[in-house]
Amino acid sequence: MNEIKDPGRLMEYLQTYGIEAIFNEDIIPFLSLYSFEQGELIFSQGEATQYLFVLVKGKVKIFTTSEEGKTLILSFKTPLEVIGDIEYVRGIDTINTVEAVSPVLMIGVRQSVIRKYLKDHSPFLQFLLEIITKKFYVKSNSMRLNLMYPVEARLASYLVSIAYDENELLVNGQLSTSHLPDIANLIGTSYRHLNRVIQQFCEQGLVERSKGTILIKNLQGLKHLANDNLYE
Repeated sequence: MNEIKDPGRLMEYLQTYGIEAIFNEDIIPFLSLYSFEQGELIFSQGEATQYLFVLVKGKVKIFTTSEEGKTLILSFKTPLEVIGDIEYVRGIDTINTVEAVSPVLMIGVRQSVIRKYLKDHSPFLQFLLEIITKKFYVKSNSMRLNLMYPVEARLASYLVSIAYDENELLVNGQLSTSHLPDIANLIGTSYRHLNRVIQQFCEQGLVERSKGTILIKNLQGLKHLANDNLYE
């Protein structure tokens, strides 16, 4: 995590997303802009949550890890999104691990500062309410995707979600086959069936499988197959 000391740039992001009004004058001096590199952990599951972040550029993935060390990707987030909101409201440690999929910029502020200056600030509380209810809505859509769409559409959706940022710029055009068991769990299918679908995608020229990796070859074809239903 790298703090960017640029108040002008910070205010530009606040104004771009129309969120300047959710903060009051007392807390503005405590807001900072932070950058994270691709692959950098923003939060780690089980650690004390010190910050609340507003994602303003890039993409992050959220995943959980079992006691046996198995990981399960839960969602992907792009701007505008809040990271650490549930932990702030409930006063608990970090629920899931959050990792930068692409270079990321976030507006951050310590939770202790929020409790001091925004605990009763209605615009901020309304903003949190909207963000949290949106997460329930997105989760419902993800469940619908797993229940109502074939594995081909679900895998295509996953590949598009993990490989490209919010501006459809390639940030990770390949993934390791070691992640396939986790992907199978996420999209609700068996590992064996997932491999059959990947082979089908290879034959269609959508992806290429080689040396322990799966390389995306045709973004538009995958998006068409996903029918614009992406994991979020």
